[in-house]
Amino acid sequence: MKQPRSAPGAPSSPGAPLPPGVLRRKELRRQRRSERLRLLWRILVFSAVSAGLGYLLLRQGWTLREPAQVEVMGSAVVSRDQVITAAGLRFPQPLMALQPRQVASDLMGALPVEEVRVSRLMLPPRLRVELKDREAVARAERRTERGPEMGFVDGLGNWISIRQHMGVRSRGDLSLLVVGWNARHRAVLARVLKEREALGPGLREIRFEPDGSLWLTTTQLGRVRLGPPDARLPRRLEVVAHLSRTLPASMKGAPPQLIDLSDPEQPELSLGTRSGSAAPARPPKPTAAPPRPGPAGTQ
Repeated sequence: MKQPRSAPGAPSSPGAPLPPGVLRRKELRRQRRSERLRLLWRILVFSAVSAGLGYLLLRQGWTLREPAQVEVMGSAVVSRDQVITAAGLRFPQPLMALQPRQVASDLMGALPVEEVRVSRLMLPPRLRVELKDREAVARAERRTERGPEMGFVDGLGNWISIRQHMGVRSRGDLSLLVVGWNARHRAVLARVLKEREALGPGLREIRFEPDGSLWLTTTQLGRVRLGPPDARLPRRLEVVAHLSRTLPASMKGAPPQLIDLSDPEQPELSLGTRSGSAAPARPPKPTAAPPRPGPAGTQ
């Protein structure tokens, strides 16, 4: 007896075999899942191996094993042993465990240097330390609990004791004297020292008074009061340089002489007389205007 034919689109019976297209799709899905699992396993294995090799390389491969792997350059007074001691290096020392900024900071605080650069080099592993020696540019005096103490300063305004000066080079004849040095004045002092040549020849003294006011003494202009070392200091230094260039020779070096630049736009000039009394004078009109010209006043 013939079985009735099922209508097109009707669901097949549970025991009926699946069409070939359905079987192929299932097989492809199974293969893709297997391939993904294999790829994931490869990634995990390679990551673990790379991490292990990297750890071994960092801990064992890039290691400072002896002092010879510390390169010291640029200094004529600081030795490799001094650098190793100041940086607190111990051998063997993992190279990647060293922080260049921290090492540079430690060296700046312990060695007579003006500048430090530290870098890690991998092939071959070594630590490079580039130094710039401090140079004494002026004599200095500071107030201590035991009284005045003499020493020197470098171009950045840092104090150099007489003992430290034994291993520090000097620049020039050290005729300039800094009076009243204090750590809080370093940045201001460095700015004045940077402008030393622009202020004209004959700068003899830089003085910080206890109240914080700043004075200069030059052979050409005499005593110059710059006032508090605030944001107007660059302008005051410009005016000093301008007056040094433009004052007539007859007015230069006539003691006692005082120039007050507390207000740099209204400089006040006093010249001494033969009897020793101070007579106010008006600075002559300069032939060339300063960078930001300001009127000159009288005292």
